[in-house]
Amino acid sequence: MFRKTLAVTAMLGAAVAIGFAPAARADEAPPLKIALFTGYSGPFAIFGQEADAAVAAFLKEHGDVVAGRKVVILKRDTTGPNPDVVHRLAQEAITRDHVDVIIAGDYTPNALAIAGPSAQAHVPVLIANAATTSILERSPSEVRLGFTTSQVAVPYAKWAVAHGYKRIFAIYTDYGPGIEAGAAFKKSLAEAGGTLAGEVKPPLRSPDYSAYVQRAKDSDPQAIFIFAPAGEHPQAFLKAYADSGLKEKGVKILATGDLTDELQFDALGDKTLGMYTVFHYSENHDSALNRQFVKDFYAFAQPHVRPDFGGACTYDVLQAIYKAAAAQGGKLDYDKTIALLKGMKFESPRGPIMIDDHRDIVQNVYIREVRKVDGKLQNVEIDTIPMVDDHGNQVKTN
Repeated sequence: MFRKTLAVTAMLGAAVAIGFAPAARADEAPPLKIALFTGYSGPFAIFGQEADAAVAAFLKEHGDVVAGRKVVILKRDTTGPNPDVVHRLAQEAITRDHVDVIIAGDYTPNALAIAGPSAQAHVPVLIANAATTSILERSPSEVRLGFTTSQVAVPYAKWAVAHGYKRIFAIYTDYGPGIEAGAAFKKSLAEAGGTLAGEVKPPLRSPDYSAYVQRAKDSDPQAIFIFAPAGEHPQAFLKAYADSGLKEKGVKILATGDLTDELQFDALGDKTLGMYTVFHYSENHDSALNRQFVKDFYAFAQPHVRPDFGGACTYDVLQAIYKAAAAQGGKLDYDKTIALLKGMKFESPRGPIMIDDHRDIVQNVYIREVRKVDGKLQNVEIDTIPMVDDHGNQVKTN
């Protein structure tokens, strides 16, 4: 199994070394060991490359020592959505490497696979990306700093109806997050007074969208809501949409942010221009913190890697870990850490965020339009739904 250790030096901000961190001297505090679970091989390698750049950006800005403890990142390759592999790696990280905290960086099945070993050993897990709402119900050791599909789908339907898109055809991939997104969007659409023109559920491993887009065209909608995973699905959908003539008829695409992920823009190209999407982060987000994050991210990233929601959320997980460790004088006691995370608020590259009493993220949700900015495709924020919880409801945070 592919494994690396990312040990960060104060001079460089981040340096990769093979093997494990050396034992601390007797007069030194032990290192703070953070296991980072994400893809590092095959088609999922780009997610690991992005995570590494985000980690390096954070450590450049905040240093590699917190409350007297040297920070060591132990990288673990999930190889994609592979819960059997992840379960074994989680057990090894806890029992052999004695990690203080785990970052779950990618898929719902992997976050669930970490839940058992981490809860048994009382090791906190911070989720950077795993979007099924029900994860935390089965994972008492886990705290989410990413997003949920309901969090973006529910306010999106309300926004669509308020902006004149009342008859909508829904396309959502037939797997956990897609089913959740479709159900949340349909319920919210009906409550807002909209009409579902029809729906289809493409299988996860069959990205030919021509028949599904034709179904949408036959239903005569004002817009198409689509949830699909990044990769082959967006390219297949956009080709079918372009071939159908729906754009010329004025039928708008209303997608979740997965469809125009910054890492996919080179492959998708100008076919994305004018699309509306909903998400919790954009590289183009206008704030001083995000501009600094993006600048530092590109200083460490490989040429083909751009910052997207995964990178921003990895950065925020490290913010939360540093805050929890500093509050405990360098320790990460399990119960105290979970208690400290509940109610924690801070500024993120995506805007203000908070963790609620249910260990879930509360954050702004943004409506974006794909535009060219200085010759580069970007998700430009055109509207904001402030402070939305994991079920898609706006909450007061003061």
